[in-house]
Amino acid sequence: MSIDEATSVAEVGHYGEVIPVRGRRRLAEVDDLHVWFNGTEVVKGVSFGVDAGQCLAIVGESGSGKSVTARTLVGLTGDGAQITARTLEFDGRSLLGLRDREWRSIRGRDIGFVLQDALVSLDPLRQVGREISESLSTHQRGPSGRAVRHERADEVVELLELVGVPEPYVRARQRPHELSGGLRQRALIASGLANDPRLLIADEPTTALDATVQAQILDVLNEAKQRGNGLILISHDLAVVGRLADTVAVMRAGEIVEYGDAKQILTAPTHEYTRGLLAAVPSRASKGTLLTNGARLGAPHPAGDAPPAVRVRDVQKAFAGKNSTSKAAVQGVSFDLQAGRTLGIVGESGSGKTTTARMVLGLTAPDSGTVELDGRAWSALTDSERRSRRNGISVIYQDPLSSFDPRWTVEHVIADALRGTGARGSVLDERVGELLDHVGLSDGFRTRHPLKLSGGQRQRVAIARALAPNPSVIVCDEPVSALDVSIQARILDLLATLQAESGVALLFISHDLGVIHHMSDDILVMRGGEVVEYGEADDVFERPRHQYTRELLAAVPRIDVEHD
Repeated sequence: MSIDEATSVAEVGHYGEVIPVRGRRRLAEVDDLHVWFNGTEVVKGVSFGVDAGQCLAIVGESGSGKSVTARTLVGLTGDGAQITARTLEFDGRSLLGLRDREWRSIRGRDIGFVLQDALVSLDPLRQVGREISESLSTHQRGPSGRAVRHERADEVVELLELVGVPEPYVRARQRPHELSGGLRQRALIASGLANDPRLLIADEPTTALDATVQAQILDVLNEAKQRGNGLILISHDLAVVGRLADTVAVMRAGEIVEYGDAKQILTAPTHEYTRGLLAAVPSRASKGTLLTNGARLGAPHPAGDAPPAVRVRDVQKAFAGKNSTSKAAVQGVSFDLQAGRTLGIVGESGSGKTTTARMVLGLTAPDSGTVELDGRAWSALTDSERRSRRNGISVIYQDPLSSFDPRWTVEHVIADALRGTGARGSVLDERVGELLDHVGLSDGFRTRHPLKLSGGQRQRVAIARALAPNPSVIVCDEPVSALDVSIQARILDLLATLQAESGVALLFISHDLGVIHHMSDDILVMRGGEVVEYGEADDVFERPRHQYTRELLAAVPRIDVEHD
C-alpha cells in the first residue's frame, strides 16, 4: 500500500475528529526503504509517512524489521548496514548519506529516540540527572543557546516529575543500577523528551512499566502528540498501540503486510497475520482457553483434603536504609496457593511482589510470619535443611539469559537441574529429551547455547529447567513481559497446558493485567508492602472493592479505547 492510500490522520484526526497540529506538515517520509546486513535483506521496500500531531505504530514479531526501520531515521543502523530508498526524509531534508556529525546535530534535538533496554542505554557510571542534563546542554535552544547549570538542574527535575519518577531530586543523583527497571525506563524517556523533539521514536517504551505508570507515560506521549510532535511507536502491546496510534503499519519478515487507520486494523484487520496477532492478546475473554488455537482447558485440579502447595501467614520483611533506618517491604501478607491453581500477584514497582516471591522461594527470610511448602515448614528451616526439598519449588524469571551460564549448552542447563533428582547416564539423557519435547523444542537444541536462541526459545528452556525436578510449585516472575504477543501466547499456552497435565501450582507475577486475568484463578493485589485485595480473579476484576484496585484496572489500556 502506498503512503497516499493510507488515511492522513493529521488532517482528519483519529477516527474522524480534528486534531490541532502545528502547521499540519509532513515530518517523516519513507518510500521504498531497503536495508541489508552482510548481504541479507532485512527491510524490503517499506513505505510510510508521519505528520505533525500523528502517531504511527509499527507492530510485528521479533525479526520483522520494525526496529531496524526506525533506526534508519536516526542513523543508528550501524556501519555494516547498506541502505537504499527512493525517499528517506525528515521535515523535507534527505537523510540519505549524512555524516556522523550531521546525524548528531539531528539526533536528540529534532528526532528523539527511546529504547526499551534502559540499563544498556544509560551510562552505568553517571547519575541519571547528569545523563538528562547532557541532552539539554548538547542541544539547548534559546537566544543564547545555553542554560546555566542550576536552570538545567531544575529542568531535569521537571522532566523526571513529568514521567512519574517519585522523589525526583533524590533519583536524579542516583546511578542506573540503584533504580528499578521501571524507574530506569522513565529516566530514559525523560532524556528522550528533554529537547521536545519534533519527532519522537519510542521503541517498546512501556514494556517494563506497571499499569498506572504506563498510563502516565502514555498520557505524556499523547500530550506531546497533541502539541504537534510526531510519534513513531514500536510495540508488541496492541492495547498500547490502540491508546496512541492514528495509523498502524504491521510488519512481517521485513515487509509491511497491512497499513492504514488504527481503528480499522485493530478491530477489523484484513490480513491473516494481523488477525493472528490480535487473537493472541490475553484478556478476560480468553480465560480458560489456549490463545493459539482456542481449545478450552480442563478445570483446575481439585485440592481435596491435601494442604495448600504454599501457605503464607502474616509474613513481614524490612530492609536497612540510609542513616540506620529500616523500610518495610512486606507487611502482614497471608495467602494460600492450592495445587493445580494459579495465584496472580499484581501491584506497582515497590509494592512488595518480588520480596514476597523470594520469601516463598526461601531466598529471603521473613522477619516474622511463616511460609509452608506442601504442608510442611519451609521459611523456618536453615538453608542446609531446605536443600533436600529444593526440588519442590522452581522459578522462571523475566530474563532467563541472565540466569543461564552463557558457557553451557541447553543440554547442560537442563541436565544441571535434573542432577538434584538423582538422574544419571542414559536416564538423564532421556529425561533431557523428554523435557525439550515437552516445551516444544527439538532434540537439535541440545547443543545450542542460550545466546544463539530467540527470546521465546530461551523462555522455553527456562520452563524446561523449572519442570526438571517435578516441582509442586513454580514461581513465574514476569515470564512473558519481554516477548512478542504471539510468542507470549505460546508460552502462556504451554504453562497452562503443563499445569492442566501435572497439577503444578503457579505463583504468577506480572504487571500486565490482561495476562494475569487470562492465567489466574485467584488474585492478590499489593500496595506499599500490604495486601489490599485478595480473592477469585473474576471477582477482583469485575467487582473490585478497593480504590487502588479500581485505579489499577482503570489504567489498563484496551484495544477498543478511542483517544481522549
